[in-house]
Amino acid sequence: MIKHALLALMLAGPAFAESQEDVLQASLRAGWRQADGHYMAALDLQLAPQWKTYWRAPGEAGIPPVFDWSGSTNLKSVQFHWPSPQVITLNGMMSIGYLDELVLPVEVVPVDPAKPVTLALKMDLGICHDICMPAHLTFSANLAGAGATDAKITGALDASPRNAKAANCTVEPITDGLRVTATIALPVQGKDETVVFETPDPKVWVATAQTSRQGAVLVSQTDLVPPDGAPFALDRSGVTVTVLAPDHSVEIRGCPAP
Repeated sequence: MIKHALLALMLAGPAFAESQEDVLQASLRAGWRQADGHYMAALDLQLAPQWKTYWRAPGEAGIPPVFDWSGSTNLKSVQFHWPSPQVITLNGMMSIGYLDELVLPVEVVPVDPAKPVTLALKMDLGICHDICMPAHLTFSANLAGAGATDAKITGALDASPRNAKAANCTVEPITDGLRVTATIALPVQGKDETVVFETPDPKVWVATAQTSRQGAVLVSQTDLVPPDGAPFALDRSGVTVTVLAPDHSVEIRGCPAP
């Protein structure tokens, strides 16, 4: 599905001469080992001026990145620490991502903390300017020893969303899924606020949220449509609600009933 979306975006734009190497340079920053035995590494993506790539929830006009770690050894799990993204509007369509650069911290959890971790990653992503193209990246690294603190990684971690525990959700069935309304007790975050809902199941389609303010309370509503187009049981604890402001974001995990 993602490859088909990428192809459609490519066909929608004009002919172009740029190759992936012309507009994207990528590396893996090895980072350091934390006190808990996890490694803090990062993917460092440098894009040509005004080129962009996408956040994990890329908006109606974006393409989410796909990660394949299956070639790695002594790897138990990874956790991404996404920096706050930008809301980008082009030709009336909204996408969510990063212009010019993305340093994406990756917390690497080994199976056996006493042994090195060999990372082997294949990554597919979309990169866009006036046109879009699919990109494919491969990374490899051996993580062992204490490593060293990396200013680019710590800077990206500092740009992570702020956490909040101030939301509840009402959920009602609709013909082809669910309608979720989140009520968020949150002071105004800036002139423009965009709310994004995510569910534990990436196969569930999430509509662009409709959001309004009532003083210090933000009310946002979206529709969730699963592949079979029918109401379903929603794991409220797995819902993530992110409020994007121009220079930061706020993340709320879980959306219990009022």
